[in-house]
Amino acid sequence: MSHPLRVGVAGLGTVGGGTVKLLTENAALLAARCGRPLRLAAVAERDKSRHLGAMLDGVTWYDDALALAESPDLDVVVELIGGSDGIAKRLVETALASGKHVVTANKALIAHHGMALAELAESRGVQLAYEAAVAGGIPIIKAIREGMVGNAYTRVYGILNGTCNYILTTMRETGREFDDVLREAQELGYAEADPSFDVDGVDTAHKLAILTSVAFGCALDFKGVHVEGIRHVSALDIRFADELGYRIKLLGVASQTADGVEQRVHPCMVERSAPIAAVEGVFNAVVAHGDFVDTTMHVGRGAGEKPTASAVVADIADIARGLRLPTFGVPLKDLAHRPTRPMGEHEGAYYVRITVLDKPGVMADIAAVLRDHQVSMESVLQHGRNPDEPVSLVMTLHETRESSMAGALAAIEALPHVVEPPRMIRIETF
Repeated sequence: MSHPLRVGVAGLGTVGGGTVKLLTENAALLAARCGRPLRLAAVAERDKSRHLGAMLDGVTWYDDALALAESPDLDVVVELIGGSDGIAKRLVETALASGKHVVTANKALIAHHGMALAELAESRGVQLAYEAAVAGGIPIIKAIREGMVGNAYTRVYGILNGTCNYILTTMRETGREFDDVLREAQELGYAEADPSFDVDGVDTAHKLAILTSVAFGCALDFKGVHVEGIRHVSALDIRFADELGYRIKLLGVASQTADGVEQRVHPCMVERSAPIAAVEGVFNAVVAHGDFVDTTMHVGRGAGEKPTASAVVADIADIARGLRLPTFGVPLKDLAHRPTRPMGEHEGAYYVRITVLDKPGVMADIAAVLRDHQVSMESVLQHGRNPDEPVSLVMTLHETRESSMAGALAAIEALPHVVEPPRMIRIETF
């Protein structure tokens, strides 16, 4: 058997601890499958309370992560500290510059600095691997880049944030509002104390930008992602969606169009019969459309100690086996630089909920606005009538251009009997 691959892990939080456990508990299995041992040689962590007992016997402990990155006694550095800048970025840069392979679960780092880091990795002839950065335990980067390597992709989309999927699932099952379910998710450990990255769609956008680059062979462009979160989704919207035959999901959607690459993150209504509608709770799902394989769907846990550690160790195992692949599937010089399709040019169907005073002529005024903006109604729902209190008027609209829809909504909001800004959710057909 070949000499051991010497691994250093920086960060012993949830994922770091899981990675140490997997490398230790499944050491014999990994050695057999990789043809050489994967030896945990060093860890970096300032918090001594995170000592993992006998699993770290004989392992060098660093208080300074940069010292670990510079160690001549390591072959691979695993960055599990997190954050798009600061120590995580310096650690990865230092490790790559010193000729070490790097494995990371840091989607923010890759989304913001992936191109520059990939250039550094290429120049040093080492690997920058990040399977765990997208969809946790689902091996979607490997599936797209290797398992379906013969396919040209036209669209990739998915549920990429388990926190949001848990919140939307629980809202539907219980009828409770967003803020109440968010508090429960925080108590259960599914949401952070500051949940903004999750519920405002940023986490999903990081992952979508990475998927887009790998699937379409284009330069990574996080700034080109249109991002909306789920704070505005109400229990009322979820009830109407159910009545109309839909589920509401926060999706990241990337498409290749004649006008460029479209990347968008926002709540979507999807038909209950669509396979992705059945993905509930903290689970993630990624769907890829290839020209030869057609449609594939990959489902699994998108976060957590064990699923994410599984993805981290998969990258370490590839390095141990000698697999060498460009960071985003093709060399940087061959990545296409495609224009970003503006969100205003997106075309699709829409759900709109308008809160109005139920007065004569209201519907005629709304219909006139839609006509003037060349937006066509498909269906209208209104339950009951109360002239003294606002009521919800729900419409589904045929496919139209996003810019036309935005203009119509602005004009509807200005109507005298409309008492709240209209709520709009895009309808996706898969």
